[in-house]
Amino acid sequence: MRLFVLSLLLLTAFVAPSLAAELVPSAPSAPLVIGETFTVQSKVLGETRRINVYRPRPWGLDPKEPLPVIYMPDGGIEEDFLHVAGLVQVLSGNGSIRPFLLVGIENTERRRDMTGPSSDPEDRKIAPRIGGSAAYRAFLRDELMPEVRQRYATTDERALIGESLAGLFVVETLLQEPTLFSSYIAIDPSLWWNRGQLLADAPKQLAAARQAEPRVFLASSGQPQLAATTLQFSALLQQASPSLLVKYQPMPDETHATIYHPAALQALRTMFPAPASASP
Repeated sequence: MRLFVLSLLLLTAFVAPSLAAELVPSAPSAPLVIGETFTVQSKVLGETRRINVYRPRPWGLDPKEPLPVIYMPDGGIEEDFLHVAGLVQVLSGNGSIRPFLLVGIENTERRRDMTGPSSDPEDRKIAPRIGGSAAYRAFLRDELMPEVRQRYATTDERALIGESLAGLFVVETLLQEPTLFSSYIAIDPSLWWNRGQLLADAPKQLAAARQAEPRVFLASSGQPQLAATTLQFSALLQQASPSLLVKYQPMPDETHATIYHPAALQALRTMFPAPASASP
């Protein structure tokens, strides 16, 4: 009998609190908001595009202060927006870089938008539609940039960052419209596209880039073909004009799948350092 009573008391001690906890309603959850999102009805592309925006909040920054802008293809929440936003927040917060407004463009048909035309049959197999980079660039220039200027306080300084096919788009934009951005960041750019035609034509287009004098950051993983073509493009830029700010960062220990985050960290530190007085 004593054993039964003791067992009953122990059971009550363990079970009663859990039953009581079930009777207390949990606090309601709320969305975790890190930025803003809006859509643009693009006439150029004939579709609606979602835009994600992050403004860092380093200590002492006036919330109304105009900021430079980093435009980022592959900028969806399920793509690369969150990890790059984290870099912008941490690096601006610890005084490593100047704060930037990050504008991410969510993809709809990535392989269409990031590629120029190609005569290579193998390239045409990667997607139902390719070769839309000129239209995508027009969307950025004529529709998205004016919308961003209308919604946010910005300076005239603009940067473009992309990896893989988006890196190809960065290089193409640098060569074909170098004044569109102040800084270009291309990570493992797919310069193999169209049998390397963009790289082959680059020497004929470098005069305009030399005159525009943008800043350029290039990075490559340990993937041999991408490393070789990125190094070749870096050399072409540096030969075209010693005054161009060109930084090439090989990262042989990274793969094509892992390079974006560590390369973006180096790119932001290199291209947008904060004034020495801004460091904590």
